[in-house]
Amino acid sequence: MSEIQQLNNFTTQVRRDILRMVHAVNSGHPGGSLGCAEFLTVLYQKLMNRKEGFDMNGIGEDVFFLSNGHISPVFYSVLARSGYFAVSELATFRKLNSRLQGHPTTHEGLPGVRMASGSLGQGISVALGAAQAKKLNNDSNLVYALTGDGELQEGQNWEAIMYASAKNVDNLIVTVDYNGQQIDGTTKDVLSLGNLKAKFEAFDWEVLEIKEGNNIEAIISGMSEAKSKTGKGKPICVLLYTEMGNGVDFMMHTHAWHGKAPSDEQLATALAQNPETLGDY
Repeated sequence: MSEIQQLNNFTTQVRRDILRMVHAVNSGHPGGSLGCAEFLTVLYQKLMNRKEGFDMNGIGEDVFFLSNGHISPVFYSVLARSGYFAVSELATFRKLNSRLQGHPTTHEGLPGVRMASGSLGQGISVALGAAQAKKLNNDSNLVYALTGDGELQEGQNWEAIMYASAKNVDNLIVTVDYNGQQIDGTTKDVLSLGNLKAKFEAFDWEVLEIKEGNNIEAIISGMSEAKSKTGKGKPICVLLYTEMGNGVDFMMHTHAWHGKAPSDEQLATALAQNPETLGDY
């Protein structure tokens, strides 16, 4: 089996995990989670330099920060299936006293989670701190962050974006999940983002675009190019064009599944479109 097929199979299983987790508690955010399944699969299974075990310092390895924490189902699934904790723990998602809360938290001590991200707009700032810490520690590894496009309507992001270029934080790659949807509608209708590429470039960032943000090979190519541009004086932004609800036909092309769980019948339909590949939890 080719590496690409293995990554696609991993992604399919992640989609199954997302759907089953959200359905089981009738709560959660499947749309954005499904849209980022390929990206996080590639990041954790292919691109990031990861060590055995987990510690919060992250010295000697790449680190990742999830800013748009509502897409915790995809994050938890990828972490579990990448060996951070038992896959069986996914069955505790959003349940009382679970380490897998609706938005990631740090006080529960879940391996792989480096910041609490219930409040939007903070991830780039935290990632900047980690990136500067790596420079102080003479650690040549990279810091990755994922943010939603609607999340960029939060003002704190733009303070961080200005700071990153002013301080030449060139060991940071920020990826924007550019699906054009948010909880109340399209980003264009709620609060237009304008030309994001031009805006990041105006803040003196290096900007790349991955037009096929749900294609494994395109993500590998685009993120590899992003890595090649680090260490050259500028922070890196990747605009990742994804489809909210990707892989489930009735969840795509709409904001309706941003934060809604599927019914029993809808779950069965969605799972039929994503046959089991690695074994359900």
